[in-house]
Amino acid sequence: MRPHTTSHRRDALWLAFLVHRISGLALACFLPLHFLALGLAIRGEATLDGFLKWTANPLVKLAETGLVFLLAVHMLGGMRVLVIENMPWRDGQKRFATGALAFAIIAAAVFLVRAA
Repeated sequence: MRPHTTSHRRDALWLAFLVHRISGLALACFLPLHFLALGLAIRGEATLDGFLKWTANPLVKLAETGLVFLLAVHMLGGMRVLVIENMPWRDGQKRFATGALAFAIIAAAVFLVRAA
């Protein structure tokens, strides 16, 4: 019987898998809050305006930047899964995973600069 090892967890593609799953869970946790915020519009204009003023808080802007990062990472991770499942294996998949992470960081940084 072979001993159990975790050396595969240092591989870039395993990390891409992990980031994709964690970002999906984080986005799923965010959705009820998003629906709650949308539901404030039903309660009236003043309630929604109060919430929108609260969103000008710098910590909220930082959280929104994290959300943009999670959305970009999750979208690109999903694209990676589609490529793996529907196309032949390529040696450059680790570079694609690293490029996807770089793109997500850039998208979040652009959002943060524009939101500030």
